Amino acid sequence: MEPTTVYNYRTTLDRVRGKLGCIRLQELTEDHVVDWMRWALQQGRARGVKAGTGLGVTSVEMSLARLKDALNRAVARRLVTVNVASEVHIPLKARKAERKTKAVVTPWNATEVGAFIAAMREDRLYAPLLLSLMGLRPAEVCGMRWSDIDLEAATVSITNTRTLMGNRTVVEKDTKSMAGERVLPLPALVREALKAFRATQAKERLAAGEGYASGGYVLVDELGAVLNGRQLRVRAYKIMDENGLRRVRLYDARASCLTYLANNGVPDHLLAMWAGHTNVKTTKKWYVKPDVADLLPAAEAWGGLAGERVTDRDR
Repeated sequence: MEPTTVYNYRTTLDRVRGKLGCIRLQELTEDHVVDWMRWALQQGRARGVKAGTGLGVTSVEMSLARLKDALNRAVARRLVTVNVASEVHIPLKARKAERKTKAVVTPWNATEVGAFIAAMREDRLYAPLLLSLMGLRPAEVCGMRWSDIDLEAATVSITNTRTLMGNRTVVEKDTKSMAGERVLPLPALVREALKAFRATQAKERLAAGEGYASGGYVLVDELGAVLNGRQLRVRAYKIMDENGLRRVRLYDARASCLTYLANNGVPDHLLAMWAGHTNVKTTKKWYVKPDVADLLPAAEAWGGLAGERVTDRDR
């Protein structure tokens, strides 16, 4: 497994190990697992200002899924005869309760994206932030090298990623999947921003002399040191806060991009390719999030069903 996968699995299973790790595998029962799940939902948070409160449904579900995987493996190896967690599921009541209390941060709409672009236009990291608005994963932006960009052909190759693991360790590797390795055309705005950023870096290299770190990455500071995802995120949040914009994660800008492309008629197979997904089901399930404004054409179309005729005066 890749280091990031191992780290995520270990973090996810630590939530289970703390309560159930003292029980022998052959003595583990479904009641043990159910009791753990209830505890995790009610008081499983161990760190931070909310220590002692319940974990989110998604966190508990991820831990439960990893536990089921591990027990399936134990069954396959004949260490146990049955997976005692297979029929343990998050109660529907808990899901509904969380939906009522949890504030869902919706991705930016087109107007908000435009406002962010206008606000960051003079920022040094304008070009890398535009790449995020193109729907690239933050790790893809962080791992991009100038050798991946062809400004003459106006294309960018997504082949390398740099992921911050546990907010401490940077892991550099290839794309998340085979579908993630792709070549995208550069919109004119992004192409011009990258040209300007490359020229800026050339000036910074001359000014720094031997003190410049020449690694060939796009996302670097004034001395050529590579920046990570947290640093890019902090920069984006600062721009949002200083300009009174609603805070969203850079990863949610990916959803803004893909929702806009879907709403504007980009075919499914191209939408999945742009996102770096094997099939469009993943894209539409997790990243295409239309809002009320996006549904207005449907409301207007319904008028035809009701026999309404839109006249020029109505318009």
